[in-house]
Amino acid sequence: MMKLQQKISGTFRTTRGAEAFCRIRAYISTIRKNGLPVLEGILAALKGAPLAIP
Repeated sequence: MMKLQQKISGTFRTTRGAEAFCRIRAYISTIRKNGLPVLEGILAALKGAPLAIP
C-alpha cells in the first residue's frame, strides 16, 4: 500500500500521514473483501459507527 501512494505523489510528508493512509486503505480493503459497499462503509466510519464485518 505504501508503494501506491509513493507512485502517486512521490513520498509521504510525515510518518503520521503514512500511518493514516495505511489504516484507511486497510479499512477499505476489508470492506471490499466482505462484499460491502465502500462508500457506505466510509460514511459510517466518519459518523462514528463503522460497519460490522460479518
